Amino acid sequence: MGDKAHIHPGAAGRAPAADRPASVRNVVLVGHSGSGKTTLVEALALTAGAVNRAGRVEDGATVSDYDEIEHRQQRSVQLSLVPLEWGGYKINLLDTPGYADFVGELRAGLRAADAALFVVSAAQEAEAVAGTTRTVWDECAAVGMPRAIVVTHLDTARTGFDEMTRICARIFGGDDPDAVLPLYLPVYGAEGPDGHAPATGLVGLLSRKIFDYASGERRENPPGPGELPRIEEARNRLIEGIIAESEDETLMDRYLGGADIDVKTLIEDLEKAVASGAFHPVLAAAPAPPGARQGLGTVEMLDLIASGFPTPLERPAPAVTTPRGTPRPEIHCDPQGPLVAEVVKTASDPYVGRISLVRVFSGTLRPDEMVHVSGHGLTDRGHEDHDVDERIGALSSPFGKQQRVLAHCVAGDLACVGKLSRAETGDTLSAQDDPLLMEPWTMPDPLLPLAVEAHSKADEDKLSQGLARLVAEDPTMRLEQNQDTHQVVLWCLGEAHREVALDRLRSRYGVQVDAVPYRVALRETFGESSAGRGRHVKQSGGHGQFAICEIEVEPLPPGSGIEFVDKVVGGAVPRQFIPSVEKGIRLQAARGVAAGHPLVDVRITLLDGKAHSVDSSDAAFQTAGALALREAAGDASIHLLEPVAELAVLIPDEYVGPVMSDLSGRRGRVVGTEQAGPGRTLVKAEVPELEIGRYAVDLRSVSHGTGRFSRSYARHEPMPPAVADRLRAQEEASV
Repeated sequence: MGDKAHIHPGAAGRAPAADRPASVRNVVLVGHSGSGKTTLVEALALTAGAVNRAGRVEDGATVSDYDEIEHRQQRSVQLSLVPLEWGGYKINLLDTPGYADFVGELRAGLRAADAALFVVSAAQEAEAVAGTTRTVWDECAAVGMPRAIVVTHLDTARTGFDEMTRICARIFGGDDPDAVLPLYLPVYGAEGPDGHAPATGLVGLLSRKIFDYASGERRENPPGPGELPRIEEARNRLIEGIIAESEDETLMDRYLGGADIDVKTLIEDLEKAVASGAFHPVLAAAPAPPGARQGLGTVEMLDLIASGFPTPLERPAPAVTTPRGTPRPEIHCDPQGPLVAEVVKTASDPYVGRISLVRVFSGTLRPDEMVHVSGHGLTDRGHEDHDVDERIGALSSPFGKQQRVLAHCVAGDLACVGKLSRAETGDTLSAQDDPLLMEPWTMPDPLLPLAVEAHSKADEDKLSQGLARLVAEDPTMRLEQNQDTHQVVLWCLGEAHREVALDRLRSRYGVQVDAVPYRVALRETFGESSAGRGRHVKQSGGHGQFAICEIEVEPLPPGSGIEFVDKVVGGAVPRQFIPSVEKGIRLQAARGVAAGHPLVDVRITLLDGKAHSVDSSDAAFQTAGALALREAAGDASIHLLEPVAELAVLIPDEYVGPVMSDLSGRRGRVVGTEQAGPGRTLVKAEVPELEIGRYAVDLRSVSHGTGRFSRSYARHEPMPPAVADRLRAQEEASV
């Protein structure tokens, strides 16, 4: 790893290519916002020779060529792939956003990767590490994904490397903190004017060598006598941690008996423990100073990735079925096997159109071949089902905004595919004559509503197409055409996610939209029994209109809907017109009788009426039925009903009190709590939907980013009079 003679890098400007799965390493970078993931990727690219000292390749592209939205947002908002070459290995670095709103991009990176680098900043507080990062760590642990930790920002650290290592061991190590130990210790230079001493090198604990980066290039030196005690203490603990995970059960006895375990054996056991996900080394990193060729710790990191992280051959592939759900045999990472690839990201380029980032799990993908596109649909999120054949375009390898042409993409590798006009994120590409569908990965449920309207008539014509393209790129976004409120609603993961959606609609798809207040689906009902008479009599030459009906309305229990009862006797209303009365009543009920919300939970009884042998008609009795219902409503108290949601909030135990207090402040009723694993509690509550429009944002604040929740509709129930009065006042003020 870093204690070996480091491997020669590849040449700048060349697109790395892989001809066999064993030469590929797919690594996702995970970390909280501001932890330095992208800066680390740039430093690794410099060390690997993918860029020159100015951070550029021959044609001027840079690894930091973000799109315009990321420049405006001042944050990473999407998954990006940076392929490097190191000692004959192709390393695909998947840089993910650190902000919680873009966890969908993170999940896509996890799907495409075989190992993870967790990047933590010594310049931030421990809470930032313990939030979303801990959740992702647990997800990786559940599937046995190998993980290493990189501590950054040692040049501006609030927390020292040793202290941050202890924090990581506590947060990530769980019951086995000795599974999280440093491979290297930083060496610090002279203190600057601010009293801070920058890290200038690393101590290799296994080799007992100093790797000095002070000159901008990595040099090996022996440690000084004053450094040996610190090295030996950390080295002994590291050796014990490695031996504890070793497959050779005799090593521990030999070590405790005083035997000197050779470094080669320790490195081999370390690599096996890292690849199996049993041991998580901690490394240190700092960006290269101006003019330098290597950033601190980058050689050690690339060596760890190349020799300690698994190949795609060692990671099981997701399950596959036919598009109709019939199970198929397990697929393997074999370039000669059946073609199975998955779209892990979809993007639009103004010049070349849609570009799909694809991970090939089996077979070999070649340009201009026909493939079958199978999709799970996700119709609840506005994604149509896919089961079509398409011809793919060119294959390419990205670098910033540039795309380098590839001749093929073997199993285990990643590539960008052009001209897939129907494929969306999460879709499966397979052979035309053997269509397959991969098991989908878990997507977070978007729970922050954004109601939008077209800004102008011209935008109205482009809105539906723009929204369709938006959700095609982002499966974490849900598009809803609300039938009750007649609003177009984009459900997002948070405020930053919402702002990016609006930005993309405007800048990428040319659609100007206005964000409008989100409305919940209210209902109306009668608070008491009432009667009404509908009289529709008109005479204007020729056939007139004549219909009279008398009704009685009485409230029913919640959930009863609308019940229509016919009690007409003596043919006062001819039998053929009774369905007309019911139709008119139901149409009026759907339009509302007071505030314009649908009427529910009432029994409407038709008691009497009058008809004319010539002038009565279906339309006349429909109108009379509607007039009767409106008159009955005018003489009764009408109650507003609001929807109530069932919330299930999963939080660490220390936030149970603040979360329950917050729910109570939202007129919520906590109906129970239960343990949901070590240190976590599931709080169940019923809360009016009017009070949880921003709960996706507010819960993140209350729980310091550690909580998540799900919601489902429970029922409608009467709104408190004070709340109803306030709502009516707001509606009147907005008119």
